[in-house]
Amino acid sequence: MPVNTHAGEPRRPPFDATAARRLREALGMTPAHVAYGIRAAYGIPVSPATVASWELGESAPTESELTALAGALWCAPGELLGAPGTLREYRLAAGLAPDALALRIGMDPAAYERLEAGGRWGGTERQAAALVEALDLPLPALLRFTGQDARLAELLTSAATTRWQAYVRPVGKLVPLPKQRIQEVLQALHADYQASMAATLNWGGGDGTGESGEAGRAFLDDILAEFWARAGELP
Repeated sequence: MPVNTHAGEPRRPPFDATAARRLREALGMTPAHVAYGIRAAYGIPVSPATVASWELGESAPTESELTALAGALWCAPGELLGAPGTLREYRLAAGLAPDALALRIGMDPAAYERLEAGGRWGGTERQAAALVEALDLPLPALLRFTGQDARLAELLTSAATTRWQAYVRPVGKLVPLPKQRIQEVLQALHADYQASMAATLNWGGGDGTGESGEAGRAFLDDILAEFWARAGELP
């Protein structure tokens, strides 16, 4: 059951309620034991009923509560998270505080905080590589967090609709994948786009402004996801 977060409430990361219950039961603990551990070690006033509510998916812990819960269950915070989607969630999964991560990648802590809040990436390639290593980021997430996914989508669109060979090098500058794999993916995207356009025209799409145009736009709208899937990279 999704947990609603209203303006002004503490930020709540995606929480794996099933994992929390499984870990607690494996330790032979009750919700009361977990609540006591959180209060005693972290000074956070959590009741057994709250712990039970988390495990039932009726509510979710805040970031600080999640860290405390992980400590009480002797696990890493990442074991209690659902699939991370934001930079903040990847950091929580790695069990790093914002200032610790900023130090590791060589970035000013205030600049990193702004990045997590939705600010634009202003780091270097070396800092981006350090971010990947520190958080074990998949390539799609790295490009999204550094604001380069829009540029990649532009290149892929051009590769699919014109001569794909001319875009192997520009795409390679954004995406650190083997050149041969990039060539194969761009060629496949180009072939599929052209095939979708031709097939729709054969079905009666006419001059390319009707059904074929819609088919082409639909293909291009999903071209980033198609690229990552064909490249074998998780989104």
